[in-house]
Amino acid sequence: MEISKVGVLGAGLMGHGIAQIAAQAGWDVVVREVDQEHLDRGIGRIEKQLARAVEKGRMEQDDADAVRGRIQGTLDYGDLGDSDLVVEAITEDLGMKLDMWRELDGIVKDGAVLATNTSSLSVIDQAVATKRPNRFIGLHFFNPPQVMPLLEVVQTVTTDEESLKTGFEFGEKLGKLTVHAKDKTGFIVNRLLVPYLLDAIRAYEEGVGSIEQIDAAMKAGANHPMGPFTLLDFVGLDTTKSIADIMFDEYRERRFAAPPTLRKMVSAGFYGRKSGRGFYDYSGEQPQAVDPGL
Repeated sequence: MEISKVGVLGAGLMGHGIAQIAAQAGWDVVVREVDQEHLDRGIGRIEKQLARAVEKGRMEQDDADAVRGRIQGTLDYGDLGDSDLVVEAITEDLGMKLDMWRELDGIVKDGAVLATNTSSLSVIDQAVATKRPNRFIGLHFFNPPQVMPLLEVVQTVTTDEESLKTGFEFGEKLGKLTVHAKDKTGFIVNRLLVPYLLDAIRAYEEGVGSIEQIDAAMKAGANHPMGPFTLLDFVGLDTTKSIADIMFDEYRERRFAAPPTLRKMVSAGFYGRKSGRGFYDYSGEQPQAVDPGL
């Protein structure tokens, strides 16, 4: 299926990045938010990213202006009606997503493909909330979408071949490495990554090593670009706990269970970089490891 217009639901952490790279690939994009404040914030992030690209010589000003010109912000679902592909990137809450899909399904034209950017929720649970489960896929981008090269294209038991092909073609035009994932909770990356991050916390709880030692060991010994605690803070401890809870509910295995330290830090509001404190304190010039003391 040929794509002319892309709709993006949500202009937050993931949504604004998806909207930007879709516009950079040449598509007209309409991005919808719940209110003007959130919409302005998301569009502002896109404008800041484009300005930075121009400043660093990665993009000409005329090209940046053209990308911005292809992005339309809206508060009205109706503006997504003529989209060929709609990508959802709202809060990772199944109830909210289902309500959104039920409203949007009757607005978007027949034949359009609907996609969720969920990182952990079942794609089929969302697909069956629409009248087109055969035209529903998962498109799991990684944070930040403007930088991370991977796109997991997720096939459900109802996804037809044309919709799956559309997902792969979309990702390839974005310049992403696309991998085919089945609709299993966590898909490929989080199925393997989340237990590793949780086990790093358990290793710390059991006195295997300090936060700095575990991070340094995994960087030097496994050639990881960042250690597990640095990555936890980058992803967000609240986000990690949410994914872990969903995966534990699905698989009922200890390796997916959030350790006590993670649960207590989230309760305390220590989410990582976005809150200024997680396993590291970000208030100074350089992050400093902090004993959670929990």
